[in-house]
Parts: sequence; C-alpha cells; structure tokens
Amino acid sequence: MRKWILTRILPTLLYRSCFHLVCLVGTISLACNDMSPEQTATSVNCSSPERHTRSYDYMEGGDIRVRRLFCRTQWYLRIDKRGKVKGTQEMKNSYNIMEIRTVAVGIVAIKGVESEYYLAMNKEGKLYAKKECNEDCNFKELILENHYNTYASAKWTHGGGEMFVALNQKGIPVKGKKTKKEQKTAHFLPMAIT
Repeated sequence: MRKWILTRILPTLLYRSCFHLVCLVGTISLACNDMSPEQTATSVNCSSPERHTRSYDYMEGGDIRVRRLFCRTQWYLRIDKRGKVKGTQEMKNSYNIMEIRTVAVGIVAIKGVESEYYLAMNKEGKLYAKKECNEDCNFKELILENHYNTYASAKWTHGGGEMFVALNQKGIPVKGKKTKKEQKTAHFLPMAIT
C-alpha cells in the first residue's frame, strides 16, 4: 500500500505545485506588461532610481588612480623624461607608471608619474606630452566588455569619428586618424602597481 501511495500520489502533488508556480509567474508577467520600464524595474527591485548596480563615483572628478597602461599589443604606455611617448616591454620601468586623474564624468587626464608630463593628442591625432594640462590632455575613458579600456580624445575627432590612444605591434604610437575602437592597438588594461 505504501509503495502505491509514493508512486501515484507524489508525482500528482509535484505537478500541482508546478502548475501553481507557472500560473503565479504568468500573472506577474501580465501585470508587468502594463507598467513602464521604470515601474517594472522598481517592482522587481533590480534597479530603482535610488539604487545603482555599479559604482561610477571615481568618474565624477578628482579621483586619481595610479596604473600601468598595458596595450593588447603587449606594450606598456610610457612617457620618458624628455616627454617622448612610446611603448616599452619592461614592466618595472618607472616611466610607464601613469596617474589617471578624473576630470569629469568619463573624462580623464593621463600623467607620467616619473616624467611629470601629461599625455596629449593634437588635431592630427598625434600623441605627444605636455608639462601643463589643457584640453588636448583630456581623454574619454570607455570600459569595454572585454575588460580593456579605450582612451579617445575628448576634444578632437576625425571625420566625425573618435581618435584613440594606440600603440602598434612595435610599440610606436598610432595616429588617432588611423584608429578605431575595435582595434586591439587601442585597447589598454589599467594594471595596478604592485
């Protein structure tokens, strides 16, 4: 008798509870279709106006991060004591330590800690270094899905397209006019100093 109860009644009870669960989810789905996206997000409690899923506080100005910028072409961005911008493969080189200072939301200035020169880009897209920070030194920092960052000139564009900081396979800076966001020459990994 017990064997019959377990084999016949238990599956029926499970099917009924699953049926109720499906009905409940369907009801919630129908109710949410009448709501605006903001109301739906608030009711599900995944993203309300008061709650942010990611913190972008460092992008709001004043924050300073000290990093090595490692390009996907296997070069570290470097600004030497004469203000020359190029790549180096020496990880422990003191001229590849950069201070990334947030200027505004999504805008940063990059300064060589040892050389005290700022990275800059002119209207032709050429990378150079300056002792004094100005609009040429501002770059739009974008975090990509592959966890690399791109740095595009905040002031200059070429034919409506952005011009990016980039290092080629030999560690030589690429002119901004020849760069695109998708190119690995323009992808940098900000590495913490250890």
